Amino acid sequence: MLHANRELLALVRLEELMSRTAGRSEVGIGLIDGPLAVDHPDLSQNLRLLGAAPEAMCGGVGDQACSHGTFVAGILAARRGSPAPALCPECTLLTRPLFKARARGASPQELAAAIRDCVAAGARILNLSLGVLQATGLEQSALQEEIDHAVRRGVLIVAAAGNEGSVGSSVLTRHPWVIPVVACDRSGRPIGFSNLGRSIGHNGVRAPGDGIQSLGAGGSFLVSGGTSAAAPFVTGTLALLWSLYPHARAADLRSAVAASGGGASLVPRLLDAQAAWRRMGQSSNRFSM
Repeated sequence: MLHANRELLALVRLEELMSRTAGRSEVGIGLIDGPLAVDHPDLSQNLRLLGAAPEAMCGGVGDQACSHGTFVAGILAARRGSPAPALCPECTLLTRPLFKARARGASPQELAAAIRDCVAAGARILNLSLGVLQATGLEQSALQEEIDHAVRRGVLIVAAAGNEGSVGSSVLTRHPWVIPVVACDRSGRPIGFSNLGRSIGHNGVRAPGDGIQSLGAGGSFLVSGGTSAAAPFVTGTLALLWSLYPHARAADLRSAVAASGGGASLVPRLLDAQAAWRRMGQSSNRFSM
């Protein structure tokens, strides 16, 4: 693990939690993103591909969607000891490619279908490092219904707050169950381009999104950032906690992470994985170990 990533893991106090577990295969993470370079030598092999070509196919080193998906996957599921953060490589990564080429967003219909596929495949946490394209009220309602269905199934949803530097919310970040994630710099301050808002500040957290090294297409490594990179730090924290407390309810985990952040202003507080872990330990009498 490179010093730069160690510094970022220390910022949100993830190191001790990572020393306790590398995850459990029973904890499925639905990664709705670009395609993955599945042959990357540093990517965990605990992968299940949902979806079919052409979305599932990488177009080469210059494929930005593939680089994006592989980068996010590396934060979650690179092998331990690689230059990537490699938060929970023993969890099962259910990868559902959604966009390709230069796209970074999805229509509500496409995202709703991807959420449905991941939930049906057994995902317990969804990582949405993407934006939702403009849509009608009816289309947004259909997406909200799919999110509500995931909630009823006990699935946690983590979503990037977005990089437009705006104040407001989206159909994702305003949903009360979704955990929106703002990117922060190496001092923990929110990065200027991160979207902020009342629902983001109340329900979300901020996490490292500056100078992160992770996996790239073609067996390479990339340094990047933004809210897309910050979201998997929160997803990985939840996955590690669920690995340590496999019988915990989704609401317990969400409350633990929200309590470790959960600001009341437009800006959420900083993710504190160790505080979330302590909170889970204090609540562990409510569920079997």
